[in-house]
Amino acid sequence: MRRLFGSVRSRATLGATLVVAIALIAAGTAVTLSLRSNLSGQASTQAERSARSVAADLAGGQAYDQLSLDDDDRPVQVVDEAGTLVAASEDLERISGTGVGAVRPQPPAAGVGDDDDEEGDDESLEPGEIGEETTFSEGSATIDGDTEDYRFAAVTVEVQNKGTLTVYAGAPLAAEQSAVRTALTVMLIGFPLLLAVVAAVTWRVTRRALRPVEGIRSEMAAITASEDLARRVPVPDTHDEVAGLARTTNETLAALETSVERQRRFVADASHELRSPIASLRTQLEVGAAHPELLDLAGAVEDTVRLQHLAADLLLLARLDAGERPAGTRFDLGAVVREEAAGRAGVTADAPAVEVTGSRGQLARVLANLLDNAQRHARERVSVSVRTDGVWAVVEVADDGAGVPADQRERIFERFVRLDDARTRDDGGAGLGLAIARDVAVRHGGTLTVREAPEGGALFELRVPGAP
Repeated sequence: MRRLFGSVRSRATLGATLVVAIALIAAGTAVTLSLRSNLSGQASTQAERSARSVAADLAGGQAYDQLSLDDDDRPVQVVDEAGTLVAASEDLERISGTGVGAVRPQPPAAGVGDDDDEEGDDESLEPGEIGEETTFSEGSATIDGDTEDYRFAAVTVEVQNKGTLTVYAGAPLAAEQSAVRTALTVMLIGFPLLLAVVAAVTWRVTRRALRPVEGIRSEMAAITASEDLARRVPVPDTHDEVAGLARTTNETLAALETSVERQRRFVADASHELRSPIASLRTQLEVGAAHPELLDLAGAVEDTVRLQHLAADLLLLARLDAGERPAGTRFDLGAVVREEAAGRAGVTADAPAVEVTGSRGQLARVLANLLDNAQRHARERVSVSVRTDGVWAVVEVADDGAGVPADQRERIFERFVRLDDARTRDDGGAGLGLAIARDVAVRHGGTLTVREAPEGGALFELRVPGAP
């Protein structure tokens, strides 16, 4: 049961059915109340019309025994000021709801009406005035053996010599009750059927809508089990959110595949790069251990330094790949440029003070890598300059070497890439310097690009946001 109602399909069906049920109940209640109010209003109108018709006869001077009280087969009572029933429908057997339970007329109470009238109730009454207000009540009455519920209207009429008379006339509520019962029966039968139809349709529609989601889920489970990131989930031929989910999932899988492949290639290249200096250092140490006089101490130190630099580069790349954010230190980028350019042969620097925020050590590493790369490829001169361009701090490093071919200007920023395959590893490095430089620039919210320098060589442009 928990698993059944834990599915999206079941919850959607249950939710839709509940919403429709609430709407149907509200609509049914409104219809029933409106129907009852309308029919009750019609009964009130009929009762008031009958009461005023009798009141008009009384106001016109008709005697009690001359009133037409049995024409419509409805209960009618005429009561005087003392509460005595002075006229009523002939076949009236029982009545409730009017306040007067008597059904047989009685002579007027002593002192009420015209004391000098010697002719009794058969004498015509003096003309009178009908009251404007009508009061309503509900009750029941039995006429000629038939008992029904009625809506009663009470109208007063002032008759000279007889005082204030009250006419009660009833209109049956059978039509209202029958219509309400019919409406309730239709609702009790129709609503469950309609809810069943809504639930069935919602169940089928959600199954069709969620079928692609199940395909995506099953394919993702298969990819997880096989660890084959080259596989992709099926994209439904629709333009809805499920198709967008499938496309986004495939994009995520593609990015993950690229990342994993890049990581594998990085590990393989790092292992290859580390193997060479370690093997060379081990060979020199083994030779030195067997023949101390043949130990190349300078070469061993050089291999150790190279190994140290490579390990530092790999650790920095690992931290950058892990998402390490630079510190928010404020410092002078021009001073860093001057420090890195100092003591380098053939390097000239034009570095005014430009303040930025970030990691001073990482940006210093970028500048060192750019200057090392420029010195390796320059013929005679390397120039470095610092300037501002709007909100950007810009560092340009240019050399007068052969430059970088246009189709290789993005490839040189890949890890372990060396365009000059004829260079020795000692001269060319491991191919990590420019990759580190670009990663650091991106982590600082900037860019690192290369284009042709005015002298014909390569010009590397580093842009980082200036300090606010």
